[in-house]
Amino acid sequence: MRSVRRLLAASAVLALAAGLTACTSSSGGGASVNPAPAPARPEVKGTVTVFAAASLKESFTELGKRFEAAYPGTTVTFNFGGSSSLAQSIVSGAPADVFAAASPATMKTVTDAKLTGGDPTVFVRNTLEIAVAKGNPKHITGLKDLSGVKTALCAKEVPCGAAAVTALKAAGVELTPVTYEQDVKGALTKVELGEVDASLVYQTDVKADAAKIEGVNFPEAAQAVNDYPIAALSKAPNTNGAAAFVGYINSADARRVLTDAGFQAP
Repeated sequence: MRSVRRLLAASAVLALAAGLTACTSSSGGGASVNPAPAPARPEVKGTVTVFAAASLKESFTELGKRFEAAYPGTTVTFNFGGSSSLAQSIVSGAPADVFAAASPATMKTVTDAKLTGGDPTVFVRNTLEIAVAKGNPKHITGLKDLSGVKTALCAKEVPCGAAAVTALKAAGVELTPVTYEQDVKGALTKVELGEVDASLVYQTDVKADAAKIEGVNFPEAAQAVNDYPIAALSKAPNTNGAAAFVGYINSADARRVLTDAGFQAP
């Protein structure tokens, strides 16, 4: 009889424990039977308008295609040009989602106007190089050689022009160019057409145009390296698209494309 009572008592304890376990599971105190769903990914679609420095043209064109493949239903449109003129266009109300500049100074024009949606991030760096015709017919070896040849520079307010001023000062070279161009592609084209003997451009531009020109490195370039910041804009027509594009440019996949083009990691 005593053993029967013990058996009944043990059964009651087991039943009570099972009931408590069931209550705990259903009330969320233990392992969740129905876990909370993951936050929904913001929908990214439509046109993403990117204002970008001219020196980013080749690499950003490729990255735009990759972004569209990663986000079906999106279209990336670019406005490439001198960073200073692009910044002024944004401040003047030009509709854009993203701004990628060739210097912090030109980005500051936009941040000072409180038109960025967050702090800009530096995603690459770029270094100057002397662009010359194939075969280097003028035998240019450094900045001092530019004093005796026809040279094109970017305008001083453009990042590549500001960098050129810094490099020339570091070399102790005073130079009067035959032309000031509004972006780096303009300075490069002058060499391609034979209108000048040399121009100061970025290494990435020389690499992109290697079939037509060649580059000459010079030590003072290390003192005039440009950081490239990018930011989504606060008045972006496509907020989700802007955030997604900036995130993609800072991704490992985009970094590979940019370094292959000759840009340096920040």
